[in-house]
Amino acid sequence: MVTLRTYIFLDDLQPQLASYIGKTARGFLPVPHVASLFVEIAPGIAINQITDRALKATRVAPAVQVVERAFGLLEVHDHDQGNVLEAGAAILDFLGMQEEERYKPRVVSNQVIRSVEPYQSQIINRNSAGMMLLPGQSLFILETEPAAYAAFAANEAEKAANISLIDVRPYGAFGRLYLGGSEAEIDAAAEAAMSALESVKGVEFKK
Repeated sequence: MVTLRTYIFLDDLQPQLASYIGKTARGFLPVPHVASLFVEIAPGIAINQITDRALKATRVAPAVQVVERAFGLLEVHDHDQGNVLEAGAAILDFLGMQEEERYKPRVVSNQVIRSVEPYQSQIINRNSAGMMLLPGQSLFILETEPAAYAAFAANEAEKAANISLIDVRPYGAFGRLYLGGSEAEIDAAAEAAMSALESVKGVEFKK
């Protein structure tokens, strides 16, 4: 039996998130402002069948396919929102599920660090794949469960505020998001990310 952990449609993939995916993914890389769909399931091996259904049904391109023992993640995108939604419908039809049967995101932790110290910014930058966190900036850190909702939070935060996308990990046991910027912009980004996650309807998350 397949569990639909994450199913989330991004209507307008923001430039930094699109660039981050392009830097870290191994598939067919997206460009800014395409529509995107993230699907996370358990068990992980079933993501191969889901990718097959989406690609046979539509002309979407996959940027991310992660196959872990426990969880699998797929991202597909296209300039045509309708085409991405059709791919999602094909996936749901294959699973015999409705969108509302996905898990609702659960915020595991969220924190803001004000005026980051130079040594801490250097440590974070060494372990990130996105923009640089500068000393003195504020840092927003978010953990989500299921993991793929971190990408949705990143996209909505980037829409709302002038921030730097430091890092985002939308797979694994927990999703993680790191954003940097001025204090006011980070506060706006954090509010947008949290509001976006709260807006997602679904079933309560189960371990």
